Amino acid sequence: MKKRLLNIKSVLIGLFLAMLFSSTVSVAQKSTHPRIYTNNESKSEFLEGVKKEDWKQSLIDKKIENLEPYLEYVKNDPTWLVSRLQMNWKTKHDKVFLKGGNFDHSEGSAPVPTVRFSGTRDWATEYAAPKLEDIEPYFDDPRGYYLADKKTKKKEWVHPSKIGHAIESANRKIMALVEDAAFLYWVTGDKKYAEFAKPVYETYIEGMYYRDAPIDLENGTQQRISGLATFEVIHEKILISLITTYDFLYTYFEDENVNLDHSTAVFQKWGDQIITNGIPDNNWNLFQARFLTYVAIVLDDNATYKNGKGREYFLDHTFNTSTERQLSIAESLLVYDKETGMWPECASYSVHVITTLLNIFTLLDNTTNTNELSNFPIIEKAALASFQYLFPSGYTVGFGDSNHKTLPPENFELLIANYRKYNNTEKEEVISGLLDQMIAKDEYKRSANNLFELFFYVDELKTTATNTNGLDKLTSPTFYASNVSMFNQRLGQGDNAMMVSTAGSFGNHSHVNGITMELFANNYVLGLDMGKGSSYWHTDHREYYSRFPAHNTVVVNGKSDYDAMRGYHPFKLDNYFPEVNTIPTFDALTYSKVSFFEPKTQSDQQRFTALIKSKSDKGYIVDVFRSKTQKGGTQRHDYFYHNLGQSLALFDSKSKGLNLKNTNDFGSKQGDLKAYDYLTHKKKLTTDKDVQALFTLKSTGASDNLMKIWVKGSANQSVYTALAPKSNVLKKGSGTAPAEVIGDSIQTLIVKRDASAWENPFAMVFNPYMDGAENPIANVLYSTLKENPSTQIIDVLLSDKKTTDKIVLNSSEEDVISKEGFYQKGLVSVTRKTEASESIDYLFLSGMYKYEKDGWNIVTSGLPMSLSIERSGNTYLIENSGAILIKAPFLNGKKTAELRLYENGTLVATRQGQINRSNPDQLEFRLEKAYRKVEIVY
Repeated sequence: MKKRLLNIKSVLIGLFLAMLFSSTVSVAQKSTHPRIYTNNESKSEFLEGVKKEDWKQSLIDKKIENLEPYLEYVKNDPTWLVSRLQMNWKTKHDKVFLKGGNFDHSEGSAPVPTVRFSGTRDWATEYAAPKLEDIEPYFDDPRGYYLADKKTKKKEWVHPSKIGHAIESANRKIMALVEDAAFLYWVTGDKKYAEFAKPVYETYIEGMYYRDAPIDLENGTQQRISGLATFEVIHEKILISLITTYDFLYTYFEDENVNLDHSTAVFQKWGDQIITNGIPDNNWNLFQARFLTYVAIVLDDNATYKNGKGREYFLDHTFNTSTERQLSIAESLLVYDKETGMWPECASYSVHVITTLLNIFTLLDNTTNTNELSNFPIIEKAALASFQYLFPSGYTVGFGDSNHKTLPPENFELLIANYRKYNNTEKEEVISGLLDQMIAKDEYKRSANNLFELFFYVDELKTTATNTNGLDKLTSPTFYASNVSMFNQRLGQGDNAMMVSTAGSFGNHSHVNGITMELFANNYVLGLDMGKGSSYWHTDHREYYSRFPAHNTVVVNGKSDYDAMRGYHPFKLDNYFPEVNTIPTFDALTYSKVSFFEPKTQSDQQRFTALIKSKSDKGYIVDVFRSKTQKGGTQRHDYFYHNLGQSLALFDSKSKGLNLKNTNDFGSKQGDLKAYDYLTHKKKLTTDKDVQALFTLKSTGASDNLMKIWVKGSANQSVYTALAPKSNVLKKGSGTAPAEVIGDSIQTLIVKRDASAWENPFAMVFNPYMDGAENPIANVLYSTLKENPSTQIIDVLLSDKKTTDKIVLNSSEEDVISKEGFYQKGLVSVTRKTEASESIDYLFLSGMYKYEKDGWNIVTSGLPMSLSIERSGNTYLIENSGAILIKAPFLNGKKTAELRLYENGTLVATRQGQINRSNPDQLEFRLEKAYRKVEIVY
């Protein structure tokens, strides 16, 4: 049956491509160039639009202004620009040889100067690339490049493999000027622009026509990912500049007898290189597909060329036919999680994939005009699902190689363009509203940064009547993306909003982090990730940024480790509340419990994280981390937490400052991971007592932003403060952190346990507040039971000093606590009570089979479930996830109560409680299924 379904799917895709080719060939036969972004028939309409919209005119004005000095240089010296191309001017080598990710040498001979290949795959370099004006004309020296060291400022001869992307960058800058000149020729008709572009374009095209693809002398991975100009086929941006130049100057080139056959041959060769090389099962595949789409659209139909490689050929390899290194888009989109809309890579790459897909379909639809996007609804779903990546501040989570940034406005601009084109007014208004909100928050200003945006963004957004928070509509209190091992929890609104993002190591661009978390409170991601290093090949990334100690996690024996980048180590999501993508009736807390096997040390780990509101809208976070080696014996567990701020101080339970001593603990010399060597200013305190850690974040014009952590004491425990390297998830000029700490070292708390941390886990209460404002917590007490040492009891005294939240946490749903007046078989209970009141304010149970306390007796029908009971006057409001028996105490001496059942907010049934035959002080109520809303009214 499965095979038959696949065959049907293949037929449908084939029909789609047949229609696509039919329309594109028809258009191609009738149209001339330009044809990628626009055509001559639309020119007058385009120019009218430019006159009306300042943001469009602005880009054209900038391009004109930017080209002026270069036009002057070329006027005085016709060779000025062309001579600065990075070419094999003297040697005319036609063969390029690499050694892995580095250029080794070139050789051979061509009839013309050939294009120089990039120096290295690694963009990080110690040498400063010269400005265009400072490049030596016709440079080609066997000694390499004469460049200044960034630190010493002294110049020296260095091999191309040491200069990062300087070679490809210079050629790309030059060809970007040529592309702009070609566009301005089409806009203005002024030949000076065409004359400026022609010699540079011809020289480069001829130099690539006569040069072969690179060969890796080691015949390793590099052999299958190299482009024609760069070490990765996904970085061949210069190809778009070349194709755009060809498109806008086509008629001029014909008049000037330019050998356009060589241009099409180069585009075909480049397209073949992209099809042959690359990585087929992640973002690369789609970045490559975008280049192939440009190649396809600029070429004519297959019959035009002797090799048959024209528009249909490259469109087929883009959308329908998969090869070893280039999967079709139809096949690539199957990787999306159809339920969540999540792509299996870290957030930064995932949202970029959406942008790339929208680019591809916008380009294609501009040729076919048949609403290509409508054939693949998963792309629209993914664009909207990407809001689940956002912290309440509107910036994306930072797990893996991500950083904190806004969603690409381009994603929404292109959806709007599609909706406008095909009169989908309702959807256009929704997305326009979201974009309006980004504009209102100064996260985006409408402008065109390139030709793609200039031609495809709509002139004006449709204004929306409402200004509601779109983030609330597109996010939920909990969200789980299993294909990247990410679980997000949200609680609260505005300045009181909190969020925890928990991540494992699954999918592409993941890090080696076990169970890590990022923590948002007080309008910032205070508990932040470190991001990626200088580059993926740089030692700081390999040794630190991608390893355990750069994350908010627990390291075992100083050695926890596994392979980075391609992560195959997800956590298991054991328990959580509320259900994902739902808005519960009970909104006082969210939580998750996840488990993980750490392979290097063969250790079991488990993390419970809860967000809990205090009596006001302020809240706090509970984090309980269990960790143990499976073999037992001598072991060590290090709890790492990094927080924004300029200082970190420790205090005892009476808020008296504690003195720490400098230490050399931790490091590769002691057998720890190399990542520990990146920690500086290490200080130590050995104590079995509870301590308080206080992080202080200062910024101009604002109260101090404080994070207090109530740390549970333990035998065999030491507490450390340290400085970690800067976090690369933070970006200058964004709202992800105050400017005062961007680029600073990160304050780090480490709690070391020289023993198993399973029965006696790490337990922390994170207490964020602003100096001078309400602090929701007055005190925290940790305890356990002699009979059940694994059970964690956390009493949180709230700011009124009358109300206490009692959290009773087991390691699993099967654990049993039985003590006089208290019974719990299940994972967690949270009880809020006010001093001098016999009744609860609320009771929350989850992963629970049976519970007895405070006159309540809860029994499930054999499966663990979640239940909330919240008091309001003479009424208890209940939400339950399954069939359950509730034995409730009398309230204020009242011996009768009515059970009211609601469906979709409507009262559907009532019945009276029955006196419990075993306990005449209780009423019994049975719920036969899950309810969002039930009331017990006394």
